Amino acid sequence: MSSKSSAPIIIVRKKSAGHDEEHGGAWKVAYADFVTAMMALFIVLWLLSASEQVQKAVGGYFQDPTGAGHQTGSTSAGSGETLTLNRDELEKLKDKLEQVLRQIPALDHMQNQVKMTITNEGLRIDLLETQRGLFFETGNPRPTEAGRELLKVLARELANLPNSVAIEGHTDSTPYGRSDYSNWELSADRANAARRILQDSGLGEGRISQVRGFADQRLLTKNDPTNPSNRRISIIVRNEGLDQQEQTSAGARPPERNPPRRNTPNPPRSSSPTSNSATTFVMCYEHQFRMPR
Repeated sequence: MSSKSSAPIIIVRKKSAGHDEEHGGAWKVAYADFVTAMMALFIVLWLLSASEQVQKAVGGYFQDPTGAGHQTGSTSAGSGETLTLNRDELEKLKDKLEQVLRQIPALDHMQNQVKMTITNEGLRIDLLETQRGLFFETGNPRPTEAGRELLKVLARELANLPNSVAIEGHTDSTPYGRSDYSNWELSADRANAARRILQDSGLGEGRISQVRGFADQRLLTKNDPTNPSNRRISIIVRNEGLDQQEQTSAGARPPERNPPRRNTPNPPRSSSPTSNSATTFVMCYEHQFRMPR
C-alpha cells in the first residue's frame, strides 16, 4: 500500500453565522431601556413620599444645575433644610447695608475700608484695617470707638434677618513679638470682641454660630503679606440651613434655638432594619444631587 493512501482524511465543517446575525444586539437596548424606566419609577415613588422641601430641592437641581438658583440642596440626612437666600436677595442685602453706611456721617471715612462680597457661604462683610488701626487698636484686641460704632450699626441691621452669623479674625504676617501670645490669639480675641459688641447691640446670642481665628493663614493680599488690609474682621451672613448641613455632615445633632420644655423622657428611636435602609437610601440619593458649595 502506498503512503498516500494511508494518510488520514480531515473534514472541516464551518458553522453558519446567520442565526446570530439575525438577532443581533437589539435585546440589549430594550433591556437597558427597561432598567432605566424602572429606576425612574422608583425615584418618582420616593419623591412622592418625600417632604415638600426635599422635592423642591431635587427639582431645583434639575432646573438650575449650576447652583445659582433658589434651591441649592438639602441636608445629607434628608431633613429638607434648604438654602433660602439666593444671589439676588444677597445683592439686595448688600445694597441696603451700603446705603445705611453712607447715611451715617461719622462713618464716611470708612467707606473704602468696608468690603462686601457674595460667596457660596453667604454675604461676607470685611472690615479692613489701616496702618494706624481703624477698627482695632494696633496690636491689641480692643476695638476703637469707630469700630464699635460700625459693629453696632451692623448688629441693628442683621438683627432683622433670620440667618446665622459667623465672625472671623485675620492678621497680617508680621510676628506679634511675644512667645506667649501670637497672631492666632490676636485674631481669635478680635473676633470674640466683635461678637460681644454685636450681641450687646441687639444680635441675639443664638444667631452667632461660629467664631474663627485664622491668624495670617488667609491673606487678602497674598503678594504683600504685611499689608495692613490683611488685618481684618469678617462678618458672614450665612445662607440659611448651612449650619444644619455642616452639623449633620459632622455627625452632630443640630441644636434647637428655642427647645420646648419636656416633662417626659423622649421615646426610644426605632432601630428597625427597614427604617435604617430607607434613611441610607435617602442619604445616598441626596448626595448625588447636592450642589457644590
